[in-house]
Amino acid sequence: MPKYDYVALDQKGAETKGSIEVANQNEAIGRVKEMGLYPTKIIEADKVQEKGSGKKVKGKAPAKKGGKGGAMNINISIPGLGGGVKPKVLTTFTRQLATLVDAGLPLLRGLRVLEKQERNANLKKVLAELGLSIEGGSTFSEALAQHPKVFNKLFVNMVKAGELGGVLEVVLKRLAEFSEKAQKIKGKVKAALFYPVAVLIVAVGIMILLMCFVVPKFKDVFAGMNMKLPGFTLLVLGISEIIKNHILETMGVIAVCVVIFLVTIKKTKIGRLLWDKFQLKMPALGPVISKVAISRFTRTLGTLVSSGVPILQALTIVKETAGNVVISNAIVKVHESVKEGETITAPLEASGVFPPMVVSMVDVGEQTGAMPEMLLKIADNYDEEVDNAVSAMTSLLEPIMIVFLAVIVGSIVIAMFLPLISMISNMSGDEGGGGKGE
Repeated sequence: MPKYDYVALDQKGAETKGSIEVANQNEAIGRVKEMGLYPTKIIEADKVQEKGSGKKVKGKAPAKKGGKGGAMNINISIPGLGGGVKPKVLTTFTRQLATLVDAGLPLLRGLRVLEKQERNANLKKVLAELGLSIEGGSTFSEALAQHPKVFNKLFVNMVKAGELGGVLEVVLKRLAEFSEKAQKIKGKVKAALFYPVAVLIVAVGIMILLMCFVVPKFKDVFAGMNMKLPGFTLLVLGISEIIKNHILETMGVIAVCVVIFLVTIKKTKIGRLLWDKFQLKMPALGPVISKVAISRFTRTLGTLVSSGVPILQALTIVKETAGNVVISNAIVKVHESVKEGETITAPLEASGVFPPMVVSMVDVGEQTGAMPEMLLKIADNYDEEVDNAVSAMTSLLEPIMIVFLAVIVGSIVIAMFLPLISMISNMSGDEGGGGKGE
C-alpha cells in the first residue's frame, strides 16, 4: 500500500506533518480530516523521493485511524501569517477576485491566476495555501480561517455567508467596497494629522537646537555681567542645562514615560477605557474620531447583515472590530438586548455615544425591516461628515500649531532678552539720575 506525506493545520492553526499508508490520495485526504486536521498538502512519498528531496520518511510511524499517531506537531509560524499584507494590497486582491468570480471563473482558478500575478511575497504564499486547502476539500471560508492574521473574522464570516447563500461574488464586491471606503477615511484622517505632527516635530527640533547651542552662549554672557537674572530666565537656563548635559538621560526618561503610557492604555482595561473616552472628548480631534467610529460601526454591521450573517454573530464581529472600548461596550449591551428579544435602539440611546439622529434612523430601520439599508445610509452620511470634520479640524489646527510654535520660540527669546532689557533700563535710569545731579 502506498505511503503519503501530508502537511496539515490543526484547529489552533499550528502546522503538522506526518505520513499515512492508504490506497490513494482521496482516501488520504479523508483520513487526515478524520484526525481533526485541515490538509494543505498531500503527496505520495515515492514521488517526493524521486524529485530528490532527500527526505526519508521510513523512520516515521504510520498514523492510526482516529488519532494523530506518528504525526509531528511542529509549532512554527505558517507562511503568510507574519503580517506584511497591507490593507490596500488585500483590498486590491478582494476586488480582483470578485471581478474574476463574477465573470464566471471558478474560485480555485481565480486564486491561481491572482497568485501568479501577485507581487507581495506574503500574500502570494497565502494564496498558494488557500489553493491547496480548497484542493484538499476545504471550503473557501475554512481556508481563509486558517490565516487569521491576514483575513479577519469580518472577512471570513462574510465569505461564509456568501457561500451558504450562493452569492459569493456579491459578498466579495461588498467586502472590496467596504475596505476601499475604510481605507479612504483612514487616508483622510492621516492626511489631516500630517500637518500638526510635522509642525510638532519642527518645534521640538528648534527647541533642542536653541537649548543646546543658542541659550548656553547667552549663559556665558550673563555670567560676565554679574547681575541678578529674572526668574523666567533662570528657569530657561536650567532647562537648557538639563537638555544639553543630560540629553541621554532626558530621552531615556521620556521613552520610559511613553512606554508606561502605551502599556497602560493597551494592556489594562481601565487604561484603555479612559484613553478611548479621552479620545472621543478631545477638542478638535474628538468629533472626527467619534464620527469615524460610528461610520465604522454602522457600515460593518450593515454590510454583515445585508450579506446574510445572523444579527447576533454580526454584533459579536462588530464588537471586536470597533477599535474603541466605549463603542465596544455599547455594542455588548446591544447584543444582550437583541439576545433577550428586545430592540437595538434602547441600548444605543442609553450608551450616550450615538447621536439622536443615528438612534432615530436605526429605530426606523428596525420598525420597517430595512435595517441593513438604513445602517449603510448612516455610514454614507457619516463619511461625508468625516470629510467636513477633517476639513474643519485642519483649518483649526493650522493656526493653533503656528501659535504653539511661536510661543515656544518666543518664550525662549524673551527669557534671553529680559536681562538685557533690564540692564538697558538700569543704564538709562543711571544716566537720567546723573544728568539731574549736574
